[in-house]
Amino acid sequence: MKHMLFFMCLFFLSGIELLAQPDPGNLLIRNGTVLTITDGIRANTDILVENGKIKRIGKNLRAPQGYQTIDATGMHVMPGIIDAHSHIAIDAVNEATNPVTAEVFVGDALDPFDISIYRALAGGVTISHAMHGSANAIGGQCETIKHHWGVWDPQGLVMEGAPRTIKFALGENPMRVHGEGYNKMPRTRMGVEQVIREAFEEGKRYQAEWDAYDRKRMTNAKTVAPAFDLRKQTMADILNGEIIIHCHSYRADEILMLLDVLEDYGVDKICFQHVNEGFKIAPELAAYGAHASVFSDWWAYKFEVYYSTAYNATILTRNGVVTSINSDSGELIRHLYHEAAKTQKYGGLTDDEALALITINPAIQLGIQDRVGSIEVGKDADIAIFNDHPLSIYAIPQKTIVDGIVRFDIDSDPADMRMDVDPEEELPAFMLTDRHDHESCMKDVEMIYGLNELLFNHKH
Repeated sequence: MKHMLFFMCLFFLSGIELLAQPDPGNLLIRNGTVLTITDGIRANTDILVENGKIKRIGKNLRAPQGYQTIDATGMHVMPGIIDAHSHIAIDAVNEATNPVTAEVFVGDALDPFDISIYRALAGGVTISHAMHGSANAIGGQCETIKHHWGVWDPQGLVMEGAPRTIKFALGENPMRVHGEGYNKMPRTRMGVEQVIREAFEEGKRYQAEWDAYDRKRMTNAKTVAPAFDLRKQTMADILNGEIIIHCHSYRADEILMLLDVLEDYGVDKICFQHVNEGFKIAPELAAYGAHASVFSDWWAYKFEVYYSTAYNATILTRNGVVTSINSDSGELIRHLYHEAAKTQKYGGLTDDEALALITINPAIQLGIQDRVGSIEVGKDADIAIFNDHPLSIYAIPQKTIVDGIVRFDIDSDPADMRMDVDPEEELPAFMLTDRHDHESCMKDVEMIYGLNELLFNHKH
């Protein structure tokens, strides 16, 4: 019995160590070609990392005893890639039960065992924006995560201090789910607008009630507080500038519509996601200060996405819109450096402009540019090391570092990096797909369509 208790305690204590987020790392990267993004290229340069932060950048740096040393001779060192639109590492994507579900939060259901985190690291991606889906006109709040592959505690993925974000959606998805699926508003684009306006109005009224309560209790301690409502509180927080909107969108007309709505309510923190027709209204987006997170060359997977161009990212960039390229895919997230390279064929962006699309620009869109997105002293040591220039078709990520800890190493990682292994799972040597998985934005709603169809057929 004593032996059993001993081993149970030992297991429990080891579990605590595994569950806890590890301390930031210390290391020295030597003699690489450093692509700083914001301050040019530095050849044969070292980066000293201390406690997960970039301590020094220069030549012939020395590391204190005990620091890990990485020889990057002949390699290219860049900031960790950031994906501004992802659905990896979350338990569920859509809470599709109401056109407005601002009260839900994907950060409460993170999955640190999702192998997609490691696969993203294998593509040099250190941060992703885990988003609610696009089934609702106003969906749930999202979470900016660091790819700390190996932690067991879901909170170990959270990027502490990252601004709050929320998912909005325009167009066909909320129209299909609620108008066609539930026969409730919105069924049209003008219905989407009114759902959003009414949600903002509820947020205004709710904030006004609390402001009145705060004034009254200054003179009457027995004043009764309004009933708390998390959905309305979230809308009030958007109006107060505490939350950045990331809005699923395609058509130019509906994007302009939302800009009008936001202007009416004094909301200026907005990043349009997908924004396939952004090239039509790039000056208007720039004038408003809106950001755009786009695909490089995906379109025509549904009716509202037929009018697009591979020059979209370049046109937006040239018009002064802060633009990023995202994946919206557990597969494409591994190839964002290839997606950025396409903008050099379609539009001729410079190396720095192309790499900014997957580093500093998505950092700006997520409000974390002071900490990541470029290689600068004082920033987090989120770094990707390639065997060639990352915009080359021959480039292969060699190591990916998050907060000074090597989370992917092409040379030393075992073949199977899953932490939760299904011995019955069959892993093909390669995978073919007949469509891109953009519709991961609509994950968790297929069942709703099937159920509604059954109910319709039963009634008719």
